[in-house]
Amino acid sequence: MSYMNPQQQQQGSGQQQSDGQQQALQLSLQLIKEAVAGEREDQLFYEYLISEAPTNEEKLIIASIRDDEKRHNKLFRMIYKDLTGQEVPPVNGEEFQKPKTYKDGLVKALFGELAAVEKYRVIRQGLPNTYYRDILFNIITDEIKHSAKYNYLYTLNSQPSSPRSVQQAHRMPQTESIADQWVSYIDPLVKRALKETEEGINLTHLYQEFILSGVLVGQGFTPQQAIEQVEEWEKTGESQLLKKSKMMGNQVR
Repeated sequence: MSYMNPQQQQQGSGQQQSDGQQQALQLSLQLIKEAVAGEREDQLFYEYLISEAPTNEEKLIIASIRDDEKRHNKLFRMIYKDLTGQEVPPVNGEEFQKPKTYKDGLVKALFGELAAVEKYRVIRQGLPNTYYRDILFNIITDEIKHSAKYNYLYTLNSQPSSPRSVQQAHRMPQTESIADQWVSYIDPLVKRALKETEEGINLTHLYQEFILSGVLVGQGFTPQQAIEQVEEWEKTGESQLLKKSKMMGNQVR
């Protein structure tokens, strides 16, 4: 039976902590390389959105986001060089693919910002001091603001539908209250959600899928159209978050 005195135990614990910190730092550096990859493709994406934006206000909003992202890339490159003494090595990013529509581009951008927040949180955790972690905190805050701006732009370009207008468009019963009309109208979504719950679908994915479908119904989609749109985003990878939650597996029953 081996015996370690308190000093040896403390040294061992310190070594484990040091190894863990080094692994976290290496992960952060790898994610920084990924974060700055594909700058050219990102530039083309922003140029596309700006060219398609229907108003000068929207063009200015997207341009401000683009400028923030350029600044973020410079900060990431600075952090990487400070910590490694080297420039960020070139990494191939995803090839630019033109969205089908301006609104599709906004959706892609919105989910891209949300995914970036998750990645940047991991980067922040592995950085060695508060100076760099504070920089990441500011970048993450920017990404959250970008998400809100893209959500605003998407809403601005969606035809707002009141319960009454949806009722007229889809012949909802006029004898019920407005609230009950909505409940009746989304009933197919509820029934489908219950069925998938019985099949053991991962709850995180289930909530994402049907809450998002409900949002689309509020924008004037029929329940079937809403489900089909969400499934298309998941299938094509337009929404990496939906795809990721789907891969988490079935819920524990």
